[in-house]
Amino acid sequence: MDAKVIKTETWAEVLYDSLRTLGIDIFCYVPDAGHRVLIERSIVDDDVVSIPLTTEEEGVALLAGAHLGDRRGVLLMQSSGVGNCINMMSLINAGRFPFLTIVSMRGDFGEQNPWQLPMGQAVEPCLTAMDTLCLRIETPEDITSTTEAATQMAYKSDQSVAIILSQKLIGAKPF
Repeated sequence: MDAKVIKTETWAEVLYDSLRTLGIDIFCYVPDAGHRVLIERSIVDDDVVSIPLTTEEEGVALLAGAHLGDRRGVLLMQSSGVGNCINMMSLINAGRFPFLTIVSMRGDFGEQNPWQLPMGQAVEPCLTAMDTLCLRIETPEDITSTTEAATQMAYKSDQSVAIILSQKLIGAKPF
């Protein structure tokens, strides 16, 4: 196994363990390579509910319902999925539901696919426009503290918070 794979699995394992320690027990997602380890771990973890989605916006409503049932969840999505969620995020604002999402980035550091650049550059402005606080993770050393801060802000202050996994962390794809 090469060093890059080991590094990727290591930071992703730390992220998953941090989420579980913070009481996250629902993982909803549209399949994405950047979230592969999180998705795979959630599927085999008997103590969580792992829910594949057909579109990212389903996860926004699902997590609002989870909160009403006194559960904590996270929506895992790629940056291109943010655009699919904007209208549904009005539910979070109007209902003052806590919301936690982890966005694996395309269209930023080292991006080689010109089709990914427009949405990648629009992710944070779009989320900010919907009153979602964005906290970026660019190094493995920031995973635990940023995940804890984001989760506490979301679930103790009823806020909408996005953890942005930059391409400096996850690596730029050549496609």
